Amino acid sequence: MSIAFIALGANLGEPATTLQGALRELDRIPDTRVLQHSRLYRSRAVGPGNQPDYVNAVAQVETSLPPHALLDALLGIEALHGRVRDGQRWGPRTLDLDLLIYADLQISDPRLTLPHPEMTHRNFVLVPLLEIDPELLIPGHGPARQALQSVGSEGLALCQ
Repeated sequence: MSIAFIALGANLGEPATTLQGALRELDRIPDTRVLQHSRLYRSRAVGPGNQPDYVNAVAQVETSLPPHALLDALLGIEALHGRVRDGQRWGPRTLDLDLLIYADLQISDPRLTLPHPEMTHRNFVLVPLLEIDPELLIPGHGPARQALQSVGSEGLALCQ
């Protein structure tokens, strides 16, 4: 079994409800179980136009699926929530699931890069990640806490 961390985000519809449902669906992935998850955080949208705020969280899972199979399961959950991948980067989303870390693997191929290439620049990933594991080391990057010190936590708030 391997430990993986998954970022969850949404800013369309009822994002908090969507994330709660997605956490339950993560637990239904074969050979995978959610060990713990962060609280929900609200963050300003990154990207084009005037978008609603995002609701974000991170889940820690234990899985025997290989990384690409886990990614396929995540894409399936996104599709269940109406996610359409139209090529627009940082656009509004019904649900976004990103595989952040899978064990200590470092992978770079056309379908998957691990650890997630943007995670060390996103406080809405780092803060909930550190809530789960305050001593987390990001493979190839070092302490997650150090990455958060570089980006700060401005614009991020706990959901009520």
